[in-house]
Amino acid sequence: MEVRPTKVGVISCSGESEAEGTIARNAVRLVMEKYRPGIVVSLCLPLYLAGDGGERDFAKKVPVIAVDGCEKACARTATEEYSGEVASRLDIRDLLRQWGVSDKLSRSHPGELESELTERVAQEIIKLIDILIEEERVEPTGR
Repeated sequence: MEVRPTKVGVISCSGESEAEGTIARNAVRLVMEKYRPGIVVSLCLPLYLAGDGGERDFAKKVPVIAVDGCEKACARTATEEYSGEVASRLDIRDLLRQWGVSDKLSRSHPGELESELTERVAQEIIKLIDILIEEERVEPTGR
């Protein structure tokens, strides 16, 4: 009998210089704390890159969703280099283009727009988690 993981790892952009990084991190926290507590585990990109074996090993055992702030795709690239293919990925800038967002965003003083976008990104992450559950790649016991 196959034992499926009961967790989904989410590794987020850690870029502080762009608003998209802040949105990515806040969306992951929102999903982890409000929408899918018990299922989502946040992986720390800086620890991951620094060689932390616990982060890298965990990512080898569970499906991982990379949430990147920009086209550099640091979260996805690190995961694929050290732990294997990501299960899914989001690029915040790509989502903003799809949604027609062209406003200047603030990284240090997020307002109503940034909060709305954080919620929308969180909903996109939830969709990816639900797909993993539907595909039976994750056991939904933490829901």
